Amino acid sequence: MSDVRIGGIELAVIGGTGVYALADLADVVTQWPQTRYGMPSGPLRIGTLQGRRVAFLARHGEGHSVPPHRINYRANLVALQMAGVQRVLALNTVGGITDSCVPGALVCPDQLIDYTWGRTATLSDDAGGDVLHVDFGEPYTRALRAEILASARRAKVAMVDGGCYGATQGPRLETRAEIARMRRDGCDLVGMTGMPEAGLARELGLDYACIGIVANWAAGAGPDADEVITLEDVLATVATATADVARVLGALLGG
Repeated sequence: MSDVRIGGIELAVIGGTGVYALADLADVVTQWPQTRYGMPSGPLRIGTLQGRRVAFLARHGEGHSVPPHRINYRANLVALQMAGVQRVLALNTVGGITDSCVPGALVCPDQLIDYTWGRTATLSDDAGGDVLHVDFGEPYTRALRAEILASARRAKVAMVDGGCYGATQGPRLETRAEIARMRRDGCDLVGMTGMPEAGLARELGLDYACIGIVANWAAGAGPDADEVITLEDVLATVATATADVARVLGALLGG
């Protein structure tokens, strides 16, 4: 299925590592949109949650088959726009750098630093297209962030308000020296997919905000400097935290 617009979509959720579906999404319609940038990471699952129309897209594919530097971020966001989406909630599995961002915490960052390289990071690569000098001083949409934080309070889910997300290239994890540098730069979280996703959303005029699911301490950041980070441990922490994410999402959609 290609360019099909389904009206009345309240929110799109982009799931990161460990979040490959919305368990309570009902009456699901599946789209495989072909965008001008190719196919997205996986199908759009569009259904009903809390009586509202919601779209879901697994950023890495539903089988986690697409590494962070190979994600077709432009296709993902344009596919959501084609479906009629205006608001995007990004779920990002991240490492914690500072003391407030402990494993298991949920964080709604307000800033980011882009350490990625070589990724197609703009719509302005289109030949003959507009050169998009969008304002990006505040990379996450303030109103949507406020709604998410208010929803967390209504759902009685602890959420850190603010923080800086550092986006690294991946797919390898970072060295201790890299994390120490990021701490000096002011980063609270480290992840691999925050950019160019946020910048492209701004170029497309989409409201965009992030919930960072802290899955582990970043290298050298926790109480055990010699801790070895494994994917199994990351997925276990994310699985526990997604129950709280579901409660926040329910409150966000339920008003």
